[in-house]
Amino acid sequence: MTVLYDYFRSSAAYRLRIALNLLGEEYESVPVNLLEGAHRGAENLARNPQGLVPTLEIDGRVLTQSLAIIEYLDEVRGAGFLPGEALGRARVRALSYAIAMEIHPVCNLSVARFASENSGGNISMQGWMQTFIPKGLAAFEAMLDHADTGDFCHGDSVSMADICLVPQVYNARRWQVDMSEMPRINAIMARLEAIGAIAAAHPDRVA
Repeated sequence: MTVLYDYFRSSAAYRLRIALNLLGEEYESVPVNLLEGAHRGAENLARNPQGLVPTLEIDGRVLTQSLAIIEYLDEVRGAGFLPGEALGRARVRALSYAIAMEIHPVCNLSVARFASENSGGNISMQGWMQTFIPKGLAAFEAMLDHADTGDFCHGDSVSMADICLVPQVYNARRWQVDMSEMPRINAIMARLEAIGAIAAAHPDRVA
């Protein structure tokens, strides 16, 4: 049995729920409550030394880091999350990293909370998010102004970039980020959210 150690609002875990759902891979979801500090407990640290989620038990192995896992699923399950040609793979990775390595780390809940709690009241959580999420998504919107953008971030099939985009837009909406000037992202999101496997991974559906 495939087991996903999950937290419903974790962007990284959300990515894996989307990927597994798109594959039709059956899995057991085991919650790791970040708000209660379960990720720092001995049980979670034993499977994920970084003290993070997600962790995926699959094919007799224990895997960590969402993008590495998505690439593994692409390689061993023929998922199609990355294009067949090198330039296409480079573009999908660049789009994915723009979210997972640029926006996500700065807007991680622990980072935002630290900034808020140590600002002497000058920075709110929402103010932090509304500063950094729009900058990152505006850059992503510009990256989509490209000949290889199709119905989705790259071409006309769902890629790793789309899998990264969905949780990031969820967070933008949660923090009431104005996305009215991001027509490409909004159009792609409308298509993605119409896909049953993606809709089923939404935090409101799994909490």
